[in-house]
Amino acid sequence: MDELGDIIQEFLVESHENLDQLDRDLVALEQDPGSREMLSSIFRTIHTIKGTSGFLAFHRLETLTHAGESLLSRLRDGAQRMNPASADALLAMVDTVRTLLGSIEENGGEGDVDVEPVIAMVAACIEDPAAPKPAQAAAPAPKAGPQPAEAAEVVESAEPAAPAQAPEKAEAAEAPAAETVEAVEAVPVRAAKGQAPDEPTGQNNKRSIADSSIRVDVDLLDTLMRLVGELVLTRNQIVRGVSEISDPALVRTTQRLNLITSELQESVMKTRMQPIDHIWSKLPRVVRDLSGAMGKQVKLAMEGKETELDRSLLEAVKDPLTHLVRNAVDHGIETSAERVAKGKDPQGTLTLRAAHEGGHVVVEIKDDGAGIDVDRVAQTALDRGVVTRDQLSRMDSREIIALVFRPGFSTAKKVTNVSGRGVGMDVVKTNIEQIGGAVDVDSTLGAGTTWRLTIPLTLAIIQALTVECGAERYAIPQVGVDELVFVDGQSGQTIEHVSGAPVYRLRGKLLPLVRLDETLGLPVRNSDRDVYIAVLQADGRRFGLVVDRVLNTEEIVVKPLSGRMKDVGVYAGSTIVGDGKVALILDIPSLARRAHLAAEAVERAQVDQADSRPRDSHIERLLIAGIGERRVAIPLDMVTRLEEFPVQRIERVGSREVVQYRDHILPVIRLASLLGCYDVEEGETVPAVVYTERGRSVALVVQQIVDIVEDHIESRSDLDDDGLTGSAVIQQRVTELLDVRRAILAADPRFYAEMSESMVGA
Repeated sequence: MDELGDIIQEFLVESHENLDQLDRDLVALEQDPGSREMLSSIFRTIHTIKGTSGFLAFHRLETLTHAGESLLSRLRDGAQRMNPASADALLAMVDTVRTLLGSIEENGGEGDVDVEPVIAMVAACIEDPAAPKPAQAAAPAPKAGPQPAEAAEVVESAEPAAPAQAPEKAEAAEAPAAETVEAVEAVPVRAAKGQAPDEPTGQNNKRSIADSSIRVDVDLLDTLMRLVGELVLTRNQIVRGVSEISDPALVRTTQRLNLITSELQESVMKTRMQPIDHIWSKLPRVVRDLSGAMGKQVKLAMEGKETELDRSLLEAVKDPLTHLVRNAVDHGIETSAERVAKGKDPQGTLTLRAAHEGGHVVVEIKDDGAGIDVDRVAQTALDRGVVTRDQLSRMDSREIIALVFRPGFSTAKKVTNVSGRGVGMDVVKTNIEQIGGAVDVDSTLGAGTTWRLTIPLTLAIIQALTVECGAERYAIPQVGVDELVFVDGQSGQTIEHVSGAPVYRLRGKLLPLVRLDETLGLPVRNSDRDVYIAVLQADGRRFGLVVDRVLNTEEIVVKPLSGRMKDVGVYAGSTIVGDGKVALILDIPSLARRAHLAAEAVERAQVDQADSRPRDSHIERLLIAGIGERRVAIPLDMVTRLEEFPVQRIERVGSREVVQYRDHILPVIRLASLLGCYDVEEGETVPAVVYTERGRSVALVVQQIVDIVEDHIESRSDLDDDGLTGSAVIQQRVTELLDVRRAILAADPRFYAEMSESMVGA
């Protein structure tokens, strides 16, 4: 119903504009009756109103415009010539159409507007083109109810009478003249209710739909956006300057300026926004045709199609989105027979979901199909030479699935006109990254696949991380930044070198590095200590960018580069930061390609490291918690959530501690008490590891959360104690391995017993 309302609103706006033009064209046509070009234009306009009114079931409006169209057709074809009677009839038709549109706008329907007199007037002109004007014939009998054209003539003839009065008698004549006009105007209102389209009544000051919108040139919107960008830059400079001055009045004024600028920026950006439904509207046909051709049943669901995106980005997103939808129907969703055999609904569901999230638009394409087979992707990657077996052995499932974005990769068993050539996913990723976006995929075998597009709201103003290298400042688009790492020389952290390439050991994995100073030809630092590493992701690779300082994050206005600067290949644009200086925006994909050589050196080092590693070592993902001076490792798959509880909320039930958590009573065990650490100091809150299984939960209270590591546990000891399963060397420190089952039973002795009973009952 809302969609139909939008269509009616657009119809009303367009029709009012057309009627205003028709008034001018009909008057001009009366002066030049032989203008076939103007006749054709008027005919097309009336035909458009007639066709749309018929589609929207406004039958009286359709009948009225059809009568006018018949007269215009004869005039256009030369069957009769334009004369004052035809002009009056057509203008009366235009007035009545305007009255009908007003009724539709106000009441949602055509009301009781009488169109028969006007249709009869038009029909009389067709039957007897030389007939006198109806106004002349009907003037002697006003009680019969003159037509709108008659009333207009009487009013016009009455108005010029006032200037003819003598100046000294003007005031005396003014009131009777007004009464005459009011009496004449009242006649068509009785003959056709509501037929006084342009006279305000004073009772309803509501703005009409025609007056609520205007057409604006897109170039003007672009100019406004550019000026707002300059205002944002000036705002940033003022905010930074005022922050160094302790003047409360100036600070309040600056805060007000900041607020107004942000609101103005948001309002101007909205003028450039269009609903994503503009590109979604073509996808139902794509899904229908493709699923029919492949013998599949697919239902398309759309959520958030009113989500708006900058019009300049809609076209860039169209092709990648279409390809992902086609890929989901082709590769993802099974045939009806296969789905029934798996116990699924024979009709597959493809869901498009769009929403604003963190200053971006997130678009998800989700299917409930077969999912991506990680083993098959891995084998295909080996067969096609995309990766080596050694590289594959060090990848987790998420990294293996990401191989589908490599050029030339396809798991299709045969080449069709839809897929199988290995061209598509790499293009999708490239196109989305070119507009500052990102693509991610998550899949569960047998359950389905979700493709996630993260797209900036606009290319004109973006969130960026400003960094410093040497004496220069640079901006990094925030969408490509995963995390920031500070290499603190005092803690023993250092940048290592593998085959001459710099790397950093981040949570047990070697991260290839790109030195910004070396890349840009700036003076190179003598030390690798006390530097920042911005961990970035692009082209399916993670790498670190070494910079001297990280300043802050702020909104920046993207300025285009000249041709010479583009040829450098590492810059995506420029901007002006808060202090008025120019900062160049770094091109993350270009830097990722420069990190490729370092990545190859890292891969070779990891191969050598794997060959020299003991065969009984294996990768483990652990949460490291601190309890006093001791470090305790908890398997990450035994961690459901990390919470922080106020100490005052911890209560007692008998000899056990509990806390109210999400409308449940949650058993609590302090690992310090379990492991015999009684000198642990507590603050106002305590961190806790919550583990949930089959609806039951427990909380393991620790002193602090230290880190999450993913590493090969090579040195392990079976020396244990109550509550421990042993110890191991993790991050070059002896770390105790918690017996999680023992800790859970200490908090809730019935935890596993009730689960066993429920499983037996099932």
